[in-house]
Amino acid sequence: MGKYKFHDEYSLSETAEALGKQAMKLGLIPSLVVQVFPDNRQFLIPGETESEPLSAEQAYLRFRKLVEEYGQNN
Repeated sequence: MGKYKFHDEYSLSETAEALGKQAMKLGLIPSLVVQVFPDNRQFLIPGETESEPLSAEQAYLRFRKLVEEYGQNN
């Protein structure tokens, strides 16, 4: 977890969005929708059976796991 740095909700959301875009480029997720609200962001992965929006924390953990597993397998 050393290479991903965040200090507050905003930087966590920025990091989660960057990881989501990276996961999309790697073909790990088909697309990403980020809903921006004044106090937070919600992350959606269209086409998934689980249609609940992810919080910044949930998105960060999910995208980090996907990207790191991809890096270990390649």
